[in-house]
Amino acid sequence: MSDSSPARPVAPVLDVWCELQCPDCRSALDDLRALRARYGDRLELRLRHFPLEKHKHAFAAAQAAEEALEQGRGWPYVEAVLGRVEELDRRGEAFLVEVAQELGLDAEEFDTALIDGRHILIVDADQAEGKAIGVTGTPTYVIGGERLDGGKSQEGLRERVEEIADRLLAEQDG
Repeated sequence: MSDSSPARPVAPVLDVWCELQCPDCRSALDDLRALRARYGDRLELRLRHFPLEKHKHAFAAAQAAEEALEQGRGWPYVEAVLGRVEELDRRGEAFLVEVAQELGLDAEEFDTALIDGRHILIVDADQAEGKAIGVTGTPTYVIGGERLDGGKSQEGLRERVEEIADRLLAEQDG
């Protein structure tokens, strides 16, 4: 028995190059929430990691975010950690595990993932790809082949993302 319903077009992708210890990324949360509310599943928001050396817990936080994605709560975890950047600054990995627990995730598995480094390759690959396409700071957005740098100013970025997303969706609807 085959399903004869027409194939659903693939949603345009918005890559969000982010760092969980970055105050600028925290200020971008409202824009990301607004984009999710406006587009729902018609726009795929994809978390990409770009931990900066100046933040000593950023690399562990990126790994923790990957574990949260694996456990099905990636964005809620990212939002929870970004909302408390100062606490991450102060408390490091213990805080990352605590947030997992607060969200009802398997905190023990988080702890193990941070120790065994199972997500390091994903974080390294994201960082390498980011550098290759010219990401220098966070947040940086890439949609429809266009890179938008929010590290300097986020002024007008959401509007620009919406313009590109609307154009891509209109092209899809043909």
